Amino acid sequence: MANKRDYYEVLGVSRNASADEIKAAYKKITLEWHPYKHVNDTEEKKKEAEEKFKEASEAYSVLSDPDKKAKYDKFGHSAFDGTAGADFSNINFEDLFGGAFGGGFGGFGDFINSMFGGGGRSSSGSREKVYRGRDIRTRVRLTLEEIAKGVEKEVSIERYEPCPDCAGKGAKEASDIQKCPHCNGTGVETIKRQSFFGTIPVQTTCSHCNGTGRVIKNPCRNCGGTGIVRKRVSVKVNIPAGVENGMQLTVQGAGHTGQWGGQKADLLVLVEEIPHKYFLRDGKDLFYTHTLSVTDAMLGCEVTIPGLDTSFKVNVEPGTQSGTIARLKGHGLPGLRNYTGSGNGDLYVKFLVWIPRKLSKSEKQALEEMRGSDSFTPNPNRDDRELFEKMKTNF
Repeated sequence: MANKRDYYEVLGVSRNASADEIKAAYKKITLEWHPYKHVNDTEEKKKEAEEKFKEASEAYSVLSDPDKKAKYDKFGHSAFDGTAGADFSNINFEDLFGGAFGGGFGGFGDFINSMFGGGGRSSSGSREKVYRGRDIRTRVRLTLEEIAKGVEKEVSIERYEPCPDCAGKGAKEASDIQKCPHCNGTGVETIKRQSFFGTIPVQTTCSHCNGTGRVIKNPCRNCGGTGIVRKRVSVKVNIPAGVENGMQLTVQGAGHTGQWGGQKADLLVLVEEIPHKYFLRDGKDLFYTHTLSVTDAMLGCEVTIPGLDTSFKVNVEPGTQSGTIARLKGHGLPGLRNYTGSGNGDLYVKFLVWIPRKLSKSEKQALEEMRGSDSFTPNPNRDDRELFEKMKTNF
């Protein structure tokens, strides 16, 4: 005990340091001295890294625990009879390191948690393991008309549901189901393993129940003891107006049921928008192209523009140029709350002027007479010039 350094000195903090300061100091030291960083060093350096890492972990296991810290501040190392450094159960390495070292296996935090039996994702407490079913993914195809108003769709899926023969228990008689005595129903057991830190506890899947946390003497014949059976069902999905292609809607509790009366998962519905015959879409706005005859463009006219649920009369001004865009405000799609905003989008109509390729003799003669007229000599006004410049840039 006399050879042990002061825990505050080990972490390089004052005795008045806050919990956050202690945590930050410990993280800094362990990041510097963790064994992964010294695998290619000399044996002497490896040994030094192991000792410093272990020393810092021992100090943190005491100073991060308010009760142990109070005892240490009053009695020093003697407060624990030399055993304090062996208890790492209050350290949540996942919280400290997260994915700091990347890679598979859940990152360095998971690795250290599994070695020290710390407060990470797994726990060997007395609480029984509760299973959650898996989410189900499906898709639904929608027309723009359905998207504009919102619609209720019915989708057919296969999912696991509670077994009707055993009511989801896995056995007809409750007495046939027992909590695994080896892991106390958690599905996890703790074994001792040798490492460069000495003998440490490691959590692993219970070898007696294969991680289920239970032992079934007479399993249900219909479900094989799982408590669930596969069944095809129809689920109604309420789709709000304004959804977009690629959006995912969640129907809570409509997925697979977990084993042995476990939790129901969700149904995830992917929206697939069917391309429309007339309209293109950008968010809440719709775009439509209408072709005018050259005479209608010159003389002006009234045209009918289709909508998703009705049609609109639009006046075409005399002298309308090809590429002119008219905006019908509020006649687009409704906004989706918290996504595209409230209110409707707009319907944009682009006019294209159709030039005939073949003319009769009399038509050609009439146009020849007009060719030299001032009205047919290009002399764009300001609005026309702006339109032509935009068309140039979009060419």
